[in-house]
Amino acid sequence: MKKSIVFVCLIAAAIAPVTAFSQVRPPKKHPKMESSQTNHKLIIYQLLPRLYGNTKQVNKTYGSIEENGSGKFNDINDKALQEIKKMGFTHVWYTGVIEHATMTDYSQFGIQLDDPDVVKGRVGSPYAIKDYYDVDPDLAVDVKNRMGEYKALIQRTHQNGLKVLMDLVPNHVARTYHSDAKPEGIRDFGQDDDKSRAFDPKNDFYYTPGQPFVVPSGYNPGGDGFKSPLKDGKFDESPAKATGNDKFTATPSIDDWFETVKLNYGVDYQNGRQTHFDPIPPVWNKMFDILHFWSEKGVDGFRCDMVEMVPFEFWGWVIPKLKAEFPQLIFIGEAYDVNKYHDYIFNGKFDYLYDKVGLYDAIRRLTVNDPKATTWDINHVWNQDCKFMDEHMLRFMENHDEQRIASPEFAGNPWLAVPGMIVSATLNTGPVMVYFGQEIGEPGAGTEGFSSNDGRTSIFDYWGVPEHQKWLNNGKMDGGQLSESQKNLRNFYSKLLNIAGTNEAIKTGRFWELMLANQNNGSGFNERIYAYVRFTDKQRILVITNFNRTEQKLNVKLPADLLEILHASGNKEFTDLLNGAKHNTNDIASGLSITMPASSGVLLEF
Repeated sequence: MKKSIVFVCLIAAAIAPVTAFSQVRPPKKHPKMESSQTNHKLIIYQLLPRLYGNTKQVNKTYGSIEENGSGKFNDINDKALQEIKKMGFTHVWYTGVIEHATMTDYSQFGIQLDDPDVVKGRVGSPYAIKDYYDVDPDLAVDVKNRMGEYKALIQRTHQNGLKVLMDLVPNHVARTYHSDAKPEGIRDFGQDDDKSRAFDPKNDFYYTPGQPFVVPSGYNPGGDGFKSPLKDGKFDESPAKATGNDKFTATPSIDDWFETVKLNYGVDYQNGRQTHFDPIPPVWNKMFDILHFWSEKGVDGFRCDMVEMVPFEFWGWVIPKLKAEFPQLIFIGEAYDVNKYHDYIFNGKFDYLYDKVGLYDAIRRLTVNDPKATTWDINHVWNQDCKFMDEHMLRFMENHDEQRIASPEFAGNPWLAVPGMIVSATLNTGPVMVYFGQEIGEPGAGTEGFSSNDGRTSIFDYWGVPEHQKWLNNGKMDGGQLSESQKNLRNFYSKLLNIAGTNEAIKTGRFWELMLANQNNGSGFNERIYAYVRFTDKQRILVITNFNRTEQKLNVKLPADLLEILHASGNKEFTDLLNGAKHNTNDIASGLSITMPASSGVLLEF
C-alpha cells in the first residue's frame, strides 16, 4: 500500500513508430515451455466494503459518514455474491476490514478517539491499523455487533462458493494503535518496550530517544470544514517512533507515511541492517497470534501489505507454522522488487506476489500507447523477471493503489484494456485480479479529500463510486442503470474470467510464445502485437492480442516443432471463445490469416 501523496503526469498518447524486429531483444530461449500440475488460477475480486455497497451520491469533499455514506458488511448479500460468482471469480478480497485510525468519533461504543493530526482523510487509511483484533465500525449496521456481522459475511461468502481474502499490514500500525478487543493474555505492541533505546530486538517499535514527534507542517486534517478539539497540529508521542516507510526521524514529511509507525522484526536498519532473529523477536509471535486469530474465523487467505519491508525470514517462519494448522491458507504479497521475488517465494513461502513492476507496467505502457511501449517487455517478464516462478505472480490492471483504466490519467477508455486484460488473465497459470468497478469502466473521478482528483478511487475518505452505483441500481444489483457499452464491457470481463478459471489450457496448460516464429517473415507482426499458445493434451488455445490503435492484418505462424507436439496439420477451424466467431486455414503449417481490430484480442480454440 503506497500512502504518500502522488503527483500524476499525463502520458503522451502519440503513436510510436514501429521498430524493426532486428533491433528488438529476442527471447533467451526459443521457445520457452512451462507447465504446472497445480491449479494456481485464482480469480480474485477486490472490493472495499465501505465503498462497495454505498448508494449515497452526495460525494462532498472531506464529507462525513453521515453526508457521504458508507457501505456495510451486510450490503454484500447473497445477490451480490452470486453475481460475483457468475463473473467467474473464486476469491473475494475484502479490503480495509480491520479497525484503523479514523476521524469519525466512535467513543460512545468504547472505541478510543483518534487524533486527526495523524489520520489521513475523514475515514483514515485502512493501512493504519488501530486494533488488529477488531473490525472497522464504519462497516457495521450494529456497531456493537461489528465482529458478528463480519463473521456472517465470511460464512455467507463461503455459502456462495467463494473464498475470503483479507488484509494483513505487517510493516506498520497507526500512531494511535491501541487494542481494546485483544484476547486475554495478548500484550499490545509497544507495551513492554524500553523507549530509551533507538533499537532493541526485544522492542516492538523503533525510537528516537530524547526527541518528540512533530506533525508535518502544512497538514490540514479533514480540510477547513473539519473541527475537533484534538486538531491542533500536535500529537503527543515522546520519544518519537520511526515512521512506517523507514523514516527514522522525529520529523517525517507530509509525503511520508507519517500516520504510521514501523514495527521491529529484529532488523537494525541504522547499523547496516544487522539482523537479530535468535531469540525470536516479540513482534514475530504477536503477528503469528494475529494471523491465527483471523484464520480461526474462517478466512482463507491474506493479502499482505508491503512484504519486502519485512524480512523474508519472518515469512519463512510464520507461513509454514500457520499452514501446519490451516493448510488451506493462501498468502499473497504486495511486492515491487524483482530481485527479491525468489527469496519471498522460495524462502519466505509466499504463494503469490504482485507482478506490478513487470507485467502491469509493461501492459500499461502498451495500453496508453506510450512511444516506448513494446510487447517484448512482456517477453522479458516471463523469460527473465519471473522465470521458474511465473505461476506465483498475481496479474492485474487495477487495484486500490493504481489509477483506474477509464480515468484520463490512464487510458480514458476502458475498452483499451481488452488486450492487456487478456494477457493478464491467460499468460500463465497464476492468479488474476480485478478491482470492483473496473468491469464497468469506473473512472475514479473527483477530489475526495486527502486524495486529489488523481484517477484513483479514494481509500482515505467516505465516497460513492458513481459508475459502480449504476450497477448497484439502488440495491437491486442488476446493472439496470448501466449503458449498453458498460453492459458489454462487463460481459467481456465475465467471459474472459470464466474461460481463465475453467479452461484446462489456461488453468494448467503449457505456454509457447509465437513472437520469434513470426518476426521477419511478412506476417504483419510489430511490437504492439503479442501472441502465444496455451495447451494441454486435450485443449489448445491460440491467444492473439493487438495493442495497436489501428487494425492489423496478420498471418500467424505456428512453428513446426510446436505443430508436431500438438499433432496438428492440414485445415483447421478456430473458434473465438470470447464471441464465437470462426476462423479457418486450409493449412495450419502456412499459418492463420486474421484481421485484428484496434485494441483487441482473441482466444482461439482449435
